[in-house]
Formats: sequence, C-alpha cells, structure tokens
Amino acid sequence: MVRFHEHVITELLDEPSGGLVILSSGLSLSKLISSLLLLHDPSQGSLLILSPSSQSLKSQISHHLQSSDGSHEIAEITAELPAHHRLSLYSSGQTCFITARILIVDLLTNKIPISSLAGLILLNAHSLSETSTEAFIVRIVKSMSRSVYVRAFTDRPHAMVAGFAKTERIMKALYIRKLHLWPRFQVYVSEELERNPPEVVDVRVPMSKYMVGIQKAIVEVMDACLKEMRKTNKVDVEDLTVENGLFKSFDEIVRRQLDPIWHTLGKKTKQLVSDLKTLRKLLDYLVRYDAVSYLKYLDTLRVSESFRSVWIFAESSYKIFDYAKKRVYRLAISNHINLKEQTNTSTAKRRKLRMDGHSKEEVANGTSSLSGGVVLEEVLEEAPKWKVLREILEEIEEGRTKQPLAEDAVESNKLDSGIVLVACKDERSCMQVEDCITNGSLKVLREEWQNYLLSKMDLRGFQTPQKKKPKQKEPRGIGLLDGVVPVKPAQSAESASSINKQEHEALLAAALQIRSKAHITDEIPPQVENDRKRKGKGPKKKAPANGQTSGSKINEPETLIVDKTNSELTGFHQPGKLRGAPMPGALRKHNGDHDDPEGLEGGAKKIPPLYFYALERNEPILDMLKPSVIIVYHPDMTFVREIEVFQAENPSKRVKVYFLFYEASTEVQKFEASIRKENGAFESLIRQKSMMMIPVDQNGSCLGPNSSTELEASSSQNSITRKAGGRKVADKEMQVIVDMREFMSSLPNVLHQKGMRIIPVTLEVGDYILSPQICVERKSISDLFMSFTSGRLYNQVDMMVRYYRIPVLLIEFSQDKSFSFQSVTDIGDDVTPNSVISKLSLLALHFPRLRIIWSRSLHATAEIFATLKANQDEPGLDKAVRVGVPSEEGIVESDVRAENYNTSAVEFLRRLPGVNDSNYRSIMDGCKSLAELALLPAEKLAELMGGQKAARTLRDFLDAKYPTLL
Repeated sequence: MVRFHEHVITELLDEPSGGLVILSSGLSLSKLISSLLLLHDPSQGSLLILSPSSQSLKSQISHHLQSSDGSHEIAEITAELPAHHRLSLYSSGQTCFITARILIVDLLTNKIPISSLAGLILLNAHSLSETSTEAFIVRIVKSMSRSVYVRAFTDRPHAMVAGFAKTERIMKALYIRKLHLWPRFQVYVSEELERNPPEVVDVRVPMSKYMVGIQKAIVEVMDACLKEMRKTNKVDVEDLTVENGLFKSFDEIVRRQLDPIWHTLGKKTKQLVSDLKTLRKLLDYLVRYDAVSYLKYLDTLRVSESFRSVWIFAESSYKIFDYAKKRVYRLAISNHINLKEQTNTSTAKRRKLRMDGHSKEEVANGTSSLSGGVVLEEVLEEAPKWKVLREILEEIEEGRTKQPLAEDAVESNKLDSGIVLVACKDERSCMQVEDCITNGSLKVLREEWQNYLLSKMDLRGFQTPQKKKPKQKEPRGIGLLDGVVPVKPAQSAESASSINKQEHEALLAAALQIRSKAHITDEIPPQVENDRKRKGKGPKKKAPANGQTSGSKINEPETLIVDKTNSELTGFHQPGKLRGAPMPGALRKHNGDHDDPEGLEGGAKKIPPLYFYALERNEPILDMLKPSVIIVYHPDMTFVREIEVFQAENPSKRVKVYFLFYEASTEVQKFEASIRKENGAFESLIRQKSMMMIPVDQNGSCLGPNSSTELEASSSQNSITRKAGGRKVADKEMQVIVDMREFMSSLPNVLHQKGMRIIPVTLEVGDYILSPQICVERKSISDLFMSFTSGRLYNQVDMMVRYYRIPVLLIEFSQDKSFSFQSVTDIGDDVTPNSVISKLSLLALHFPRLRIIWSRSLHATAEIFATLKANQDEPGLDKAVRVGVPSEEGIVESDVRAENYNTSAVEFLRRLPGVNDSNYRSIMDGCKSLAELALLPAEKLAELMGGQKAARTLRDFLDAKYPTLL
C-alpha cells in the first residue's frame, strides 16, 4: 500500500460519522477500499458495500483482498437468497456486497437489525443525488441509528462538479460532514509518486499525409455541423467552437443543453447531435484502427446514414472518403497488363487487375491478358505505429542480450520479470497488433483487404465459380458485366458516375479472383483444414524445410496474448484469480517472428515475451503480471497513473515505459485535455470546500426539510389554540403500497420524504395503491412510448379497470425537461397510428373510467398523491397482494368486470389460437357463449376475427380430432 493511502484511511478513521473521498483517476481506489476493509473488526458489526453498476471495481476489491489476505471473504447478498439467510448475514458482522434495491426493501420491511450494522460504503458517489435510492437508504438508517457511519468514494472528480453545488448536495443527502480531496498534485501524492518515477520514453510518431488530410477534413465537417446547429436557435453553442472544444465530448455537451426540449426538436437538429458523435468516432478510429478497417467503417456509414445524415453532405466530407480510399487502393488506366502481374513499390506490394473483354470465369481464373482496362493498385498503407512498435521490441531484446552479467546485473535480473506489456484501447486492437508482430503488417493488411473485397461481393449476391446455376438474365445495377470493365471516354456530365461504376466493378472483379483462389484449396486434407480453422489463419504459402509450420522458428521467444476461453492465467506466470469479473484467460503461445521476407522487412529478429492488454477490461493487470517494460500503445490518463502507483509500490523494480503518440494528432490533445479537465475539476472542488456551509446537525439528527419529524414539530408549534384547548388532532399516517419494481425509480424516495409510509410488495396490478379504490400505473415519457409500441400499456390499463373503481394512468415528466409531449408544429389535426396523442385518445375512449394525470416532476407527483389520498381510506396490504391472483378454487376476488362478463370464459377465449387483443371483443359481441363460437362457420369467424388466416387457425384448432392410443 502506498503511503498516501494511509493518510486517507487515517483521516476517515478520525471521523466516526464517515466522509466523502474524491480521488484522482488511476490512484488505485480499489486498493484504498480493500485496505480499509481489512481494518474492519467483525465485533463492530456488519459492513455493507453498495455494489456499483460497474462490476470492475467490485472485482478489483475482491482481488486485492484475496492477494493480501486469502482468508478475507466478502459475502454477496442477492435477491435469490431467502429472507432468513439474508438476516443471518446482516447479523454476522461480515463485510457484504449488496445492491441498493435489495437493501431498501429489507429496510422498509424491517428485516435488518440496525443495531448490528456498523456502516455503509458507497462506491459510486459521483452518480448519487438527493432522490437516488442510496440517499433513501442513508436517511432511513440514520433515522434508526446515528452511530452507523457512511463512507462514500469516487475517482471521477469531473463528474462531481457537473451542476450547481453537486458535491455539497450529495454530502447533505448522505449526512456527511467531511470532504477529503486527493488530487494528483496533492503534496503527499506527488512526493511519493515522483520519488522513484519509472523511466519514460516519449515516442512521437508522425502521421501519414492521408491521415493528416482525413483529420483536417473531419475537423472542418464538425465546424460545419456546429454552424448548422447555430441556425436552429435551440442551443447556445458560442463556446462550442472546434478550436475550444474539439476534444471535449461534443455530443454530450450539446445533448445536455438540448435534453430539456429533446422530444420537441426536429429531425435535423437531432441528426446533427448524432452526427457530432459519429465524427468523434471517426477521429478516434483514425488513430486506432488500420486503413482497411477504417475504409470499411466509412462504407458502412455511407450505407446506413447516407439518406438522413447531414455531415455527409458537408463540403469537406468527400475528402474523408477519398483519402481513406487512397490509403488502401488506387485506380489507373493501363495497357498490356497481365492479370497475374504484380509489381513492388517502396510503400507496398500492388496487385494490378485488368478487366477488358473477358468473361467472369476468365477474370476469376486469372487468364485475362489483353490490353485496355482498369488497373486496381493495392496501396495498403501501414499504420505508422506498427513499424515503430516492432522497432521498440527489437531494441528491448537487443538491449537485454547485450547486458553484461555482472553481480549487480544478476541481482537486478531477479527483480526483472522480463515481461513486456503492450496496453491497447480495446480487444480488437490487441489482437491486430499481436497479429502484426507475429505475421508482419503486410500480411495482416492483405487479410483485411481480402475480407473487405469478399464482403463487397457478398453484398452483391455473387456465387462462387464452382456453383453452376441455370443462366438467367443479368439483373440491372450489378455493375460487373461478364467480368469486363470497359474503359469509355467519359463525358463531362457523366465522368463522376462512370468512374464510380468502374471502381466498383474493379473491386468486384478483384473479389472474384480471391474467391476463386480460395476454392482451389478446397481439396486439402481434413486435419490441415481443422488446424487452419483453429488458428484462424489462411493457408501458408510454403512449408519450411525443418518441418515446422511456416510461422515457426526454432529457439524463438514466445508472444503471449489474451485468450478468453479459460478463467485462470497459465504459462510463465500464475497470479490469483479475479473473483466476480471476466479474467484474462489462458495465455496462448505464439511465435513472435517469421522468416517470411514479405511479412517482415529486413528479416526476422528476436523480440521479448509479450502480453497484450485491453484497457477497456479495467483489471489489475500490473499487479498480476509485474512487467518490466510497459508500452502504452494508446495513451490513457488513468492507466498512466496506475503505472506511477505500481512503481511507487515496487521501488526496487525498474520499470521502463514507452508512450506512443501520433504527432500533432487528436490523440495527444485528448490526453492533455483530460489532465487539464481533471485539474480544473479539483481546483473547483477546493474552492467549493473553502466556502461550503455544512449544517451543524448534519449527522442524522436532522432528517431534512421535508421529513415527517420536522413537519410534526412545526405543526405542533403553530397549532391553533382555539381548537380543543390547544390540543392538536393526531394526523393519520399516510401509507402507499409500492410494487417492488418501482424501486428502480426515485419516486418512493420522494414519497418517503413527504412523510408517507412506503410498503414494498409484489403487485400483479398497478404500481402504486393509494387506497382500496385508487390504483396508479406510473409511466415516464420513454416508458410510455415503449408501452404503446409493445401493447403492454393496454393490458395494464385493462387489468386496472377490471379490479379497481378508480384506475389512474400517471404520466410523469422529468423536472429538467419541457412539460410537453411534442412541439406545437408537430401536432396534426388528423388521427394517425404513429401519433402518441392519437393513441392516448383511443385509450381514453376505450376505457371511460380511466383517469389520466400529468405530473411535471417527482415532487409534483408526491403532491398529487397526497391530494388523492386526502379523503380516502388507507389501502390494505393483504387485499392489494391478492388482487389479480386467483385462489386455489380459481376465483379472483374484487373483479369489477365480473359483474358484466364471465371472466373465466373471457380468459379461456383469449388463449385460443388465432384470438388476440384486437379481435376478442368483436368475437364476444358476435356470439354469446363458447358453445355458440364452436358452431360458427368459417365465413362468420373471418368476419368477426378480421381475416381468413386467424379464422382458419381457430377453426383448425376446434375441429382437430383428439389422438387415441391403439
């Protein structure tokens, strides 16, 4: 454990009521929490850790506890555990993971002995608010016992400054008085991390000219999209210029401003927000993926967004597509070029395809040799980082072989694991970079290029040459006419379309040639085919003389990558298993070098053992592998801090770090902007802390301004003395029966703040039971639209009308959004099937007793509930639970609809084949009983059921004979 963690723990232990800790990203929050858990004594009581939405932090805590103290187990309380098992865990004094939903239900049903509870630990303080379930839990716990401490943690400081006084409001909601700020520039942190820093080599890799052109074009297109957004007058984008905010999350910032009126915006404005997100992805993928994959992604965008996207029609967008193609291939006019002829250039090997006056089979078989055609030249631009990475690895291995074996060198070798860790952004990058190291970049690009061409042909529906089909008329629009791409003098008006057509036909012809070559290798032995499929590689060009596969050499170092098939690490290193998280699997052994001069320039050289790690996995890989050299292929601020902490924890180990940046790219500026953003967030938090006003009684004795305790005190002081000699009539306690699933929302928390008693149960009908007569089905705006689409709302209202006298549909808006469904201009005069207003009108017409209530926010809903309950009796728990649930005799109690209908017969009718929600009422109107239905002719059934297909399905079911056993 690093020393500044000890300072944090000391400050927390000095405050018995708890505290809020905000840590810089990457400073090992999981180690800090695990060290704190090791100090917990079971005699103090049980310690409950509210599980965050992300499982990575939870799994890291478990891993650190296992590595430091193998006997320390953390139990997990889930919904599958019976109530008596959960009660025993609450009373055991153990440390337990638990979700907020289970904990709040057990608190409200008095299934937790508060006296045996020592404290609560919240791992996601940045996502909390006054209305969150965690705040609800803390308020109930503090009202029962003030001795229970609450400790909240977060390592996302930028999220703690989003909004007005967010940190202060969270502390008030959690009844916390102490705020602990630990930025990277804090004295204890900076001194320890800089005392023995790792050796850092900053490698700036220049981008190719086409990459620079693509980046510049994307920036210009983003600027054009922002100018379009300014014309809408819906959002203030004066500060959102490309120069000032290019590397911030444009789509998130703009979406946050538009969120209150999002559902009232036009299609163009919404599309512009989506386009900004797409352009940010294009900038990110430019420096992350290879040229062929980037082109394939652009082709996908062209197909999926060409009709509705705005950015594609910007002036500079054509440069993005044009430069992306030039990184992969070129088209040229050539004469007397044989199809099989290939030429080498300084950048890449180019295959030249001629297609002129020959059949598709001739082109596929590579027999075309006449003149006058289109030449497809393979460029296959290599990612500049690939070559630099290979050179770094060779330099590392060369330095190790030249190191003298002196006594001090032998001692240092004991601490040197010899492992080189390459950290990439995602799993795909890891696999591709490993493939480049193993097989060479040119071979990897050719495989991607072949897959790209074959996908082009699959989209056009071409069959393989071996499959013979009867001759049919060639459909129009295919583009490839018997494998011929004639070169015509393009007219001025048709030049662009002619070039595009020739380019497309050349790509299809190249794909046909690759497909035909693949079918030549179909007659290979089954064992060889199985080996090839298992390795995921194509057939090798030649077999070496020593009998090994073409990718192998004797006495070569091994390259180790992640294989997700197993759950433990094997090979040269066997660390502990991470509990509760997907672990890097068994390390597959691969040969790091090839003797193929086509794949690796300059021949094969030795490279050290490698381990490729995807940063998105978010696992404690440094503690598991303890590498000696770390190559940060995709820079990330959090991972950089983890390296610093790892070096501080292992001062005797010499760690060397290589940072690979694309020079003058968005990659560098994003990395620097993330550091500035975090420092700015901490500076803002420091200013807030200096001016923060914490109430003296913010330790649980005061339960907030809306609590029932304070309401009672104020009303007793202000009671009218002329009534009954100053005595105040005791108010009855309002109670609301709430469905378990509703605890995913914040409304139960707000209702509890209003002084209502919340009773959580599982309800078959409705979400909230306010009285024996009133049942409420609550719908947010998004849920309302989805329920109309799926038809679920109709069934829910049908059940409420059936069992309750006053069924209520509550449509609840968010407080920070506009209190309207859609803009006035979008509301039409006619009834349309897709209009939500039309659907609501039909729902109200079909259920006349249904009451529809509109609520502006959660607090407005609480006021509405209190008004509805004013003159009503309190609901009964037993009766509410039995509603809609048939008894052992099959009788359903309180069925209002049973007065007019035989509900058992209706339920039986709705289960018959061909009967659905849209036609069963017309069947009920057309016949009086099931017996009459069974005798109706098919024509009458078709008339009642609205179609011949449904009538035939029902008639076949009714007329089917019962099978008998002979």
